[in-house]
Order: sequence, then C-alpha cells, then structure tokens
Amino acid sequence: MPKWATPERKAHLVRLFHKSGGFCVFGERPCPHPEAHHYEPFIDGVIRAWVLDDRAEAEVLWRLERARMHRVPDTHFHQGRFDTVKRERFLEQQPEYYLVGMGVDAFTFRPVAKVRIPSTDMHLFVDIGPALPGVGKNARRKASRHGKTLPKEAQETVGRLIQKAVADWQRKHS
Repeated sequence: MPKWATPERKAHLVRLFHKSGGFCVFGERPCPHPEAHHYEPFIDGVIRAWVLDDRAEAEVLWRLERARMHRVPDTHFHQGRFDTVKRERFLEQQPEYYLVGMGVDAFTFRPVAKVRIPSTDMHLFVDIGPALPGVGKNARRKASRHGKTLPKEAQETVGRLIQKAVADWQRKHS
C-alpha cells in the first residue's frame, strides 16, 4: 500500500466514486469539463495533493526533530555527571591502575604488563622483566597466556614496578 492510502483517504475516494458514479465528481450532467471533473483525472490530482501534504508534514516533523536534537542547552548551568564533591569521592575510590594483561614485547622479547590509567584512555606498557628472574618459563607463559597467578613475591615486585611507572607518568602529566 502507498503511504498516502490511509483508511480515511480511501473512504473519501469511495464516497467520491459513489457520488459521481464514475463520471463527473460534481454531479453535473453533462459534465462541462470532463478532462478535469471526470473521476479518474480528478482523483489523480487529489492523490498528488495528499502526497505533497504528507511530504510537507514529514519535513515539518524532521525540522522539529532536528531542532530538538540541536537545541541550545538550558540557561542554567549543568555540572555534568558529577558535582565537585561526588567527583572527588569517585576519584578517591578508583584504583591507581587497571592491569589489562601481561605478555612479551614484540620488539625486545621481554615480559611486559599492559596497564590502563583510570579516567583516561592512556595505556602504559611496563617492563616487568626484573620482577621475574626466579619464575620459571612455564609459569611466565601460563601467567601471560592463561591469566594464571604468579608466585607471591613476583606479584608484589610486579605491583611495585607498575606503581612506580604509573607514578612517573602521573608526575609528568599532572
């Protein structure tokens, strides 16, 4: 069905046909302008007008939607997601870093840890080779590939190395 063919409009066309009997829509016998008042040419013009009305209505709705999407913000000041107190509490509760994963650096072939700094898109690659001299090759592979845990001493050393690297980065960028 075409978009213009709503039930009300179809009913209007049926009423016109019954009124005209398929001939002059104004009921005149003989029709003075058969090329314009005959049922077929007349409904073509009516349908064209409905299509144009629908198009104009869609354009108005689109303009309203665009205006709503790009509306100028309210005159009062919005503080965003947090007010200052909530922001301070949120930042205090965040960890210093998130350990994304551990692996081997493709250029130096040394073990590295990928670390994400909270509230930023920054990722650091920290060399954790000095923390792993007493850890066997198999344990290092399991830790990097399968997420297994390292021995306690190695975990503490890796944590200290990562904290030092994060503190250095924060000192340089604050």
